[in-house]
Amino acid sequence: MSLPSLRLKANADRRLRAGHLWVYSNEIDVAASPLAGFAAGDQAILEAAGGKPLGIVALSPNNLICARLMSRDTKHVLDKSLLVHRIKVALSLRERLFDKPFYRLVFGDSDLLPGLVVDRFGDILVAQLASATMERYKDDVLAALVQVLKPSGILWKNDSAARDAEGLERYVSVAHGEVPEWVGLEENGVKFEAPVMEGQKTGWFYDHRMNRARLAPYVKGKRVLDLFSYIGGWGVQAAAFGASEVMCVDASAFALDGVQRNAALNGLTDQVISVEGDVFEALKELKAAEERFDVVVADPPAFIKRKKDFKNGEAAYRRLNEQAMRLLNKDGILVSASCSMHLPEDDLQNVLLGSARHLDRHMQLLERGAQGPDHPVHPAIAETRYIKSLICRLLPSA
Repeated sequence: MSLPSLRLKANADRRLRAGHLWVYSNEIDVAASPLAGFAAGDQAILEAAGGKPLGIVALSPNNLICARLMSRDTKHVLDKSLLVHRIKVALSLRERLFDKPFYRLVFGDSDLLPGLVVDRFGDILVAQLASATMERYKDDVLAALVQVLKPSGILWKNDSAARDAEGLERYVSVAHGEVPEWVGLEENGVKFEAPVMEGQKTGWFYDHRMNRARLAPYVKGKRVLDLFSYIGGWGVQAAAFGASEVMCVDASAFALDGVQRNAALNGLTDQVISVEGDVFEALKELKAAEERFDVVVADPPAFIKRKKDFKNGEAAYRRLNEQAMRLLNKDGILVSASCSMHLPEDDLQNVLLGSARHLDRHMQLLERGAQGPDHPVHPAIAETRYIKSLICRLLPSA
């Protein structure tokens, strides 16, 4: 395959040589290689200002991040062969980590496959193509997945907002074999079914696996409140770990049907109850009813999706965690999580400390958690480190 060249300005290669994979539009020498000459999804040979090849990039010429480095060897273009190799490398890590086939198989840039996410549910794969390049080569992606995994079904779950910036339509369709609406998985010894067709993202959030496992020593015999519960990832596991009662709160009736489905799957129907409604309103109502809990889990959707949302998003985290603390018993545990990549862990910690002091509570930070190793962090790309989970003990002020 003969590829065109994309030329960088002087010194614009420093960050890439240090390990980063992204190229910004203001780093391109547009006189030598106009971005207007490329289409979204094209591949090109990235060159330093002096003409030295730096590798193969995938193009998104209309975006601020206009190119992503896929290979530092110019012989390795994106095709089925490269996809098979990269997927095998990704699979080898997951098989080393987990004894059962339930995990994130491919995590975009971190697995050197920018724009591709694949979650594995046994012999069912759910894939998201977030870039024009991956969309253009989706037949090769499909062929590579079939060759390496031999799944019974593959679902394209291409309905995310990330596709809008690439000028791609949103769709959900079965790409291979048969895919049921709900698929089985096991996490931390607990059985679940995830709604891959209609659920959020790929239907399940493997990223908090390790953090949910850490619930076990805190919840046995305790009353637990699970906020933004979705289909019960935290709440059903809390019940399985021995909680006496778990209340799951979510605005989605569909999600809460999933909670009850998963509770029943584990024989936990009597321990798990669901409350449908806006979480912030539910918190007010629980406080007015003088309800109290031993453990509260607050794992909301991303309140800070863009940097410009930081101020309002940080205020939402403070409001949520402060209201959650008001429902804790005198010696209570708060599990506070965030999936906002723009909220640093120290900022979340400060939100919790400020909320605790406002309520005149003494806070002990017991554990810090991050995303599981099937969501590996690329050390040069801070955006790949996005999950935070803090386990705190709240006591009366001394």
